[in-house]
Amino acid sequence: MNEPSRDRIFAGIRSSLGADSSTPLRRTSSYTSNLIPARTQHEGIDLKALFIEMAETVKCSVARVAATDEVPQAIAAYLAEHNLPTDLVMAPDRRLDEIPWTAAPMLAFRRSAARESDLVAITGTFAAIAETGTLMMVSDAERPNTLNFLPDNHIVVVDANDIVATYEDAWMRLRGAGEEIEMPRTVTFITGPSRTSDIELVPTLGAHGPRRLHIVISGE
Repeated sequence: MNEPSRDRIFAGIRSSLGADSSTPLRRTSSYTSNLIPARTQHEGIDLKALFIEMAETVKCSVARVAATDEVPQAIAAYLAEHNLPTDLVMAPDRRLDEIPWTAAPMLAFRRSAARESDLVAITGTFAAIAETGTLMMVSDAERPNTLNFLPDNHIVVVDANDIVATYEDAWMRLRGAGEEIEMPRTVTFITGPSRTSDIELVPTLGAHGPRRLHIVISGE
């Protein structure tokens, strides 16, 4: 785009906002929420129960544990149930370091981005959205985005405190409740395992990502 064309576009935007060329650029996080499902709005809502219900509706499997020290055994049980390998790739996420992985000594980890040969990935999540049973993943050095897509099996550890009601709540959390923060390069929303019906309208799992999505929720 040449300079005159760009200047005309910006001038049109300023005019629509009632501004002129002397108005400084500014960032704002103010917005008006759109229509929000009633299931997230009633008083006394159990967000954890709603998240589990919606996640299972979209073909996730969910395990619930009372504390983080039970997470390794829950993951080991899932791997054994599905005859999956115990050699895993795990996000180099410092929050995952709080989990006592030695409680399941059969698990072997590589902390890095995923490779095509990896069958099972373990990650955390930035937020879990009860509205639709969706996981909000952000990418950075500690949370490589390849872990969400390459392995055939994706295990996500969710702290119950990270379950929010709506997408708006998740975005507000990412924005730091209105404070200026560094936005991640990529934000990925995951609702159930990968699927498509492009071929003769036959549902197929694992077409564009993991065919299994297992969620381990820790905490009350």
